[in-house]
Amino acid sequence: MSEIERQVRGWWARLLTWLRGAQDGDAARRAKTALQDVRTSDAGRKAEAALRDMREGDAGRKAKEAIRDLREGDAGRKAKEAIRDLRDSETVGKARDAARDALRDLRDSDAGRKAKAALRDMRDSTASRDKP
Repeated sequence: MSEIERQVRGWWARLLTWLRGAQDGDAARRAKTALQDVRTSDAGRKAEAALRDMREGDAGRKAKEAIRDLREGDAGRKAKEAIRDLRDSETVGKARDAARDALRDLRDSDAGRKAKAALRDMRDSTASRDKP
């Protein structure tokens, strides 16, 4: 099921739940009538038929097969391996270490100490202002 179908089904379920909760109201009756009119209208029937054809038809089947082939095929396997190799590579480890060192240096620097002090002062002034 596609993401759009999931969203539409979720919206539809929420709408029906809301309508069931307010079944006796005039607005609920009007909303139900309007929804039924939309579903039974020519445009509504055409939209439902188009979705059904797309999902069950040749194009839908071919799209599903193409996605399966991509995922399970040589290209998909190579992409997964490339991502795994990149994640496990020495370069990524070095970049992670460099970022960690840079953050530690920033924290330990004069600017970092000043920022900590400013935050502490702000916290202290807020706490003293909130005391009765």
